[in-house]
Amino acid sequence: MRIAILGAGNVGGAVATAAVRAGHDVVIAATSAEHAQKAAGSAGASAAASNAEAVQGADLVLLAVPHAAVAGIATELGEALTGKVLVDVTNPINDTYSDLVTGGVSAAEQLQAQATGASVVKAFNTILASRHSNPVESGAPLDAFIAGDDGAAKDKVAELASSLGYRVIDAGGLRMARSLEEMALLNIMLNARNGWSWQSGWKLVGPVGGAA
Repeated sequence: MRIAILGAGNVGGAVATAAVRAGHDVVIAATSAEHAQKAAGSAGASAAASNAEAVQGADLVLLAVPHAAVAGIATELGEALTGKVLVDVTNPINDTYSDLVTGGVSAAEQLQAQATGASVVKAFNTILASRHSNPVESGAPLDAFIAGDDGAAKDKVAELASSLGYRVIDAGGLRMARSLEEMALLNIMLNARNGWSWQSGWKLVGPVGGAA
């Protein structure tokens, strides 16, 4: 697949590296051409001069930017997102990392309301950046939870997640992105509060034969 990653930070760079290793065609865009080129060079991906250039011809568009930047990017790209599978990797966490800035709605649902022509899928937000290079714990793949209202779009995201080495868990419709964002907040708070090494990940155990 051709994957456009908007954002060249820890998350964007880690997903890009893993996706290139899995055989995908990856292009990275960032707030500066220098950042995009540096991340692309490290990942083995290509760099785009702009977000608009990156999304052209992309099968998946991953938003790996701070939550505060999402609305501006959606506005900037506008019609260029029509028909795209838009993967929301962000988490709407406040400046003190103590709570979410959303209430009663997920960041992914807000994005879908803005980017009405795209199919938004919440994915990878529950996974710490450090795990994309090693998505296995005690011999078992970590879980990649995905949520969205478009089944075909979720299938594409599931294909990507599986190729990176994750076991995919379909969490349901986009409304379940609220739960996924809370899961991410909990993982982050646990690591920060307990001085953990930022390697923890979610694994659903028990009979889960209906998982994707």
